[in-house]
Amino acid sequence: MKRNVELVVISDVHLGTYGCKAKELLRYLNSIQPKTLVLNGDIIDIWQFKKSYFPKPHLKVIKKILSFATKNTDVFYITGNHDEMFRKFTDFELGKLKVCNKIFLDINDKKTWIFHGDVFDASVQHSKWIAKLGGKGYDLLIVINNVVNWFLEKMGREKYSFSKKIKNNVKKAVKYIGDFELTASELAIDNHYDYVVCGHIHQPQIREVVNKKGSCIYMNSGDWIENLSALEYHDKEWKIFYYDEHKDFLHDEGTDEIQDIDNSELLKIVTNFTK
Repeated sequence: MKRNVELVVISDVHLGTYGCKAKELLRYLNSIQPKTLVLNGDIIDIWQFKKSYFPKPHLKVIKKILSFATKNTDVFYITGNHDEMFRKFTDFELGKLKVCNKIFLDINDKKTWIFHGDVFDASVQHSKWIAKLGGKGYDLLIVINNVVNWFLEKMGREKYSFSKKIKNNVKKAVKYIGDFELTASELAIDNHYDYVVCGHIHQPQIREVVNKKGSCIYMNSGDWIENLSALEYHDKEWKIFYYDEHKDFLHDEGTDEIQDIDNSELLKIVTNFTK
């Protein structure tokens, strides 16, 4: 049975890269029936896009998203820095699919602000080539990490995350994440939002931030490279969904197909967007 969920937020999928966990994301998407699906940036990684690498599981994720939009789910594609090319299509609508830079929702009488978050990243805004170089380094780190984890699994040992170790132990990384969360929260409080939802930093989170002007709930949906996480809102409650905690209860199902688009045609559409 598919779970009915009022609102689902996912971000930082990075389709088109070796680190993307598309198969796991597809299993998750096949297990839910969301009323609203928010794709909060960096869904297709255009920065590192290679026409030679866009395997079937990645295409199936796109098909699944389109199948949601052709049925009863409102789908918002919020642009991020890795898929910034879509920003020229802002306010484009196709059925229930809408491309935008941010959205504002009223959830149970609570004002909610959802955006990717790269606007806070000076390296992206002012030194894009450095950010792209860092992105390639991160992708290589994930590939190496996947190989190491394959051997660890064969040896019956727990997986290990290189980037999580860096984020949690390098002072600059810890400070950047803290500054990011605080900046987003303070802006939300200044503008009287109850919830602010971001992506970008691949750090799933739900926490209250309080200052002299008020308070808000800061949330981050994480990513589908390492954390394999999503934000879910249902029955007046926000939760972080972690794939690894639920994978034994998810079953592989056939993706709802869109009859008019096969894999080769869909790949042409994706590659044309990257030109």
